[in-house]
Amino acid sequence: MGFIEEIKRRRTFAIISHPDAGKTTLTEKLLLFGGAIHVAGAVKSNKIKKTATSDFMEIEKQRGISVATSVMGFEYDGFKVNILDTPGHQDFAEDTFRTLTAVDSVIIVVDAAKGVETQTRKLMEVCRMRNTPVIVFINKMDRPSKDPFDLLDEVEEELKIKVRPLSWPIGNGTEFRGVYNLLEENLYVFEPNKQTLEEGISIQDVNDDRLVDYIGDSAAELFREELELVEGVYPKFEMDTYRDGQVAPVFFGSALNNFGVRELLHCFLKIAPSPLPSTAVERQVEPDETKFSGFVFKIHANMDPNHRNRLAFLKICSGKFERNTNYYHVGLGKNMKFSSPTAFMADKKSIIDEAYPGDIVGIPDSGNFKIGDTLTGGEKLHYKGLPSFSPELFRYIENADPMKSKQLAKGIDQLMDEGVAQLFVSQFNGRKVIGTVGALQFEVIQYRLLHEYGASCRYEPINLYKACWIRSEDKAQLDDFKKRKHQYMAKDKQGRDVFMADSGYMLQMAQDNFKNIEFHFTSEF
Repeated sequence: MGFIEEIKRRRTFAIISHPDAGKTTLTEKLLLFGGAIHVAGAVKSNKIKKTATSDFMEIEKQRGISVATSVMGFEYDGFKVNILDTPGHQDFAEDTFRTLTAVDSVIIVVDAAKGVETQTRKLMEVCRMRNTPVIVFINKMDRPSKDPFDLLDEVEEELKIKVRPLSWPIGNGTEFRGVYNLLEENLYVFEPNKQTLEEGISIQDVNDDRLVDYIGDSAAELFREELELVEGVYPKFEMDTYRDGQVAPVFFGSALNNFGVRELLHCFLKIAPSPLPSTAVERQVEPDETKFSGFVFKIHANMDPNHRNRLAFLKICSGKFERNTNYYHVGLGKNMKFSSPTAFMADKKSIIDEAYPGDIVGIPDSGNFKIGDTLTGGEKLHYKGLPSFSPELFRYIENADPMKSKQLAKGIDQLMDEGVAQLFVSQFNGRKVIGTVGALQFEVIQYRLLHEYGASCRYEPINLYKACWIRSEDKAQLDDFKKRKHQYMAKDKQGRDVFMADSGYMLQMAQDNFKNIEFHFTSEF
């Protein structure tokens, strides 16, 4: 298969939602349909012994939540599908924001009973900023839920995007019987099954008598009326408006019971874009360029705790990536080659010889990479849009076991490189301060330090309002500022100056009194 064909058959997308809408369960079922797994796990269940494929970290299995983005790739029907399952919890939103820079489209999962929730709105804003095409999957129709038309209105209103249903539910709650595929105009009836796939029966025509046999007279009549209304109210689906991010196709279903997932997958492969151009500071990069380029959007320490290995997740933007070939690391200004690049199935990895635009490759990393780094075939390119955000929660981190200070230092160093939290060293007292955007992060760091590095830590409170990066062309004013605010100054991991204000008033006063100093609230400046 040629280079262009390889690019065209790739579909790289993220699944995003508010916590508990069913993101990881949907990922699990897509993998099941794709034949990548044969038995679906559960995110949290006493009856199903297998945990979800994408929740591979120990803390994820215990809590039943995703705390890190996981990547899964599989072949299906001639397509190469790359799914990124993201954390829904707002405390891990930074990981999700960065993941959205590495995908070409997005599936948003909405809970049919709860409708659109806060975190979903925030994530949709990021998609809108980047004009990312969005598909909405309304999940949990097997539970008592809102009326489908009300749900569609709510999605339009809350996410500020026009919608077009491409599948339609038959009933809901205990009366839920399945979904009708409006694009292929057929009804595919499954027996509900939580862990494996049963063969379904296909009904091509809504006036087919078998429909009445299956769902009963009154339900069939209501379903036909609703279909007529859908076709009358919503404009015909057009590919261009979806790909421009103006219209969101909507699917209904129950990921847990395999209803509607097949419709979603088949339609998604047909309409979703293949890899799109990427914007670098210097120029726009087209995927079909022959010269290789890609950027690191995520780093994960200890993918396999037994081997203490660290992986950089590289999104390929253009050209073909090949094993054992020299590539230019723009940040370090030197060539590097990689003998064991890997493809992912959550925490399972297989070594690959080549990869194409749209693919996500794992590169074993001994500390050469940080988030946002670019690899190219020689050209100096810088991909933007992967910031660290200014943290709002802070704690001193202290060693709880003097015998393990080396392990603690290494653990903190590696976990901070993942970009989930930030480390600052106070210039006043030399103490280490951890800054995060969510409280749950502290717990995850403490848990991982203990279980992955054998180092125990304790936190101590510190009263801070906000950390921001500062810089200035006016050296005299910068030095004066640093002298006056000495006890509030710190350095980040890259050695940049950080001002740690203890109140909103103090920050405002600093900005008013020192006009020649720039205060930055993201690390990209």
